[in-house]
Amino acid sequence: MDIYKSLLEGNRQWVQEKLDEDSEFFTRLAQGQSPQVLWIGCSDSRVPANEITRTQPGDIFVHRNIANMVVHSDMNMLSVLDYSVNILKVRHVIVCGHYGCGGVKAAMGEEQYGLVDNWLRHIKDVRGTHAQELTDIKDPEARVNRLVELNVIEQVQHVAKTSIIQNAWKERSLPFVHGWVYELKTGLIKDLDITMDGRTYHSPVFRMDGKVVTGQEA
Repeated sequence: MDIYKSLLEGNRQWVQEKLDEDSEFFTRLAQGQSPQVLWIGCSDSRVPANEITRTQPGDIFVHRNIANMVVHSDMNMLSVLDYSVNILKVRHVIVCGHYGCGGVKAAMGEEQYGLVDNWLRHIKDVRGTHAQELTDIKDPEARVNRLVELNVIEQVQHVAKTSIIQNAWKERSLPFVHGWVYELKTGLIKDLDITMDGRTYHSPVFRMDGKVVTGQEA
């Protein structure tokens, strides 16, 4: 069957399976969402947030891009972060990378890929910061995997530095921000143990005092 038609057929089968399990499933889902988690992940088709965490529609608010980046000029990402934190009031923000990430692999080399090179430059910045550690890793796959981890750690820091998170932490110390890496070969998630919240974040440079400066004051 053509893949396009199979998607529609798969949807019909999924709907029927859900209704067989719970006849009110879609009725409740249509009433609104209250996810507790924002997932910032990679666009890779092999890393579906709901499936690998065994969660249901409505449980996770998802933003995905190449190599799970948090770029401070990316209005798409910032809009998702703002909505999830200030409207949905999520309790957790998870940056989840994955081993074998194509974007990270590309950032480890010097080849050109086109427009995406401008996006990969942010990963190259992480590579440059940790150049000596990465050079000391002789196995190419292990080196890429370590950059995957370092990139997730860097993106967690970027989340924490946003005015959105800093203001939320000033008000309520939440959400927690975490860094994970998914292993394609095993299906398991590795917690990088870099969780932070408003009580554990100690960089005064990015803290907000809550006062909004008007045009006249500026």
